[in-house]
Amino acid sequence: MRAPGLTIQIFIGLFLGITIGWLCPHVGITLQPVADIFLRLIKTIIAPLVFGTLVVGIAGAGNMHSVGRLGFKSMVYFEVVTTIALFIGLIVVNGLHPGLGVHLSPGDATEALNLATKQPTFAETITHIFPTSIIDSMARGDVLQIVVFSILFAAAAGAAKATAIIDMCDSLSHVMFKYTNYVMKLAPLGVAAAMAATVGKHGLSVLASLGQLVGSLYLALALFTIVVLGAIIAICRIPLKTFVNAVREPALIAFSTTSSEAALPKAMEMMESIGVPRHVVSFVLPLGYAFNLAGTTLYLSLAAMFIAQAAGVNLSWQQQLMMMFTLMLTSKGVAAVPRASLVILAGTLSTFNLPLSGIALILGVDTIMDMGRTAVNIIGNCLACVVMARWENCFGVQAAAPQEELAHPEGTHSHPELNLVTHSEHIDFAPVPEKEPELATVGGAKVPTGTQV
Repeated sequence: MRAPGLTIQIFIGLFLGITIGWLCPHVGITLQPVADIFLRLIKTIIAPLVFGTLVVGIAGAGNMHSVGRLGFKSMVYFEVVTTIALFIGLIVVNGLHPGLGVHLSPGDATEALNLATKQPTFAETITHIFPTSIIDSMARGDVLQIVVFSILFAAAAGAAKATAIIDMCDSLSHVMFKYTNYVMKLAPLGVAAAMAATVGKHGLSVLASLGQLVGSLYLALALFTIVVLGAIIAICRIPLKTFVNAVREPALIAFSTTSSEAALPKAMEMMESIGVPRHVVSFVLPLGYAFNLAGTTLYLSLAAMFIAQAAGVNLSWQQQLMMMFTLMLTSKGVAAVPRASLVILAGTLSTFNLPLSGIALILGVDTIMDMGRTAVNIIGNCLACVVMARWENCFGVQAAAPQEELAHPEGTHSHPELNLVTHSEHIDFAPVPEKEPELATVGGAKVPTGTQV
């Protein structure tokens, strides 16, 4: 009897975790260490995988001009998509008014005040991009700093023609994809434990009091995914079924663990498998983790307006647009900050004199909302990889297989010198024309050279 695929296993773990957390909340909470172990194993993959794939992709291409062009196109795309996400959140919250009827109480705003003071300045955000130590950046899992170091390292390796280093990084990336496959076998168990702990801690009843906020967010996320991302897929002529099949497992992992990092290795592997070149995947996907958080930016606009409505503060369209502009700037490059969305939200509320106690109000359902916005972040970043590959005219040019056995099926062997692939069962050789023998004149007759008379 054939075992179900990883997607079905994750779905089973998802519903099993919800059931355990609902019926046996104490048991669900005790499963938190299992989820933490799975997330820790995932985090060990990210730094070496991003480093190895980026170095091979950039140094192997040997063209820094193309890297700069890809970076510029990516940033333009990220800015357009995240701005649209902000406005969708604004439209939904103004249409449904989920904050009406919810009365803010002073509450304990200590955590909200602490979050507001953590928001970095613009200068600190720019400085933070550049690492002081790559070892420290890898230990903290700061993807943006790892990307910056890897780009500079790859440029130096290419200029020095350090083929041994590039080959080592290529081997490292192959090993890390294998490592990812091993860790992914634990995904259903990690997902079940994470969901059981979340539901056991917060309960399903937490959705009742703030159900309108949660419902509004998921409606806005659905509209963004179907309308905006769907339009991008249609415009760029991306095969819908292929993309959906490739993105469903990373999205499920992100949804159930509320961690974009947990889905990164699988997302990289799946994007390569559908024909996005490795240098595009290894560059665009990690960069999107800092600058293309469409689900998070949509949530920020909706949450800020929800708190304003709950506090009875009427903001004009001019004030709302200024708030959107502030969120658009402050939401870039702070993905490494713990609970980054709440940090940005707290800073924005302080800027517009809105009550910080609103954050204390939504903290109870923040985990439920984080699941949806994290999944949309992953879907948006995977789509960005395919769009950039289309834009660079390299989508499907090299059907990238992250593992060597995907590139050469079992029973085949590659011979790069001969530019052929042989099969163990049968080898076809083209007929080689026989060379005409050289003739010599012996006694007035023509005979082949070397003939003994």
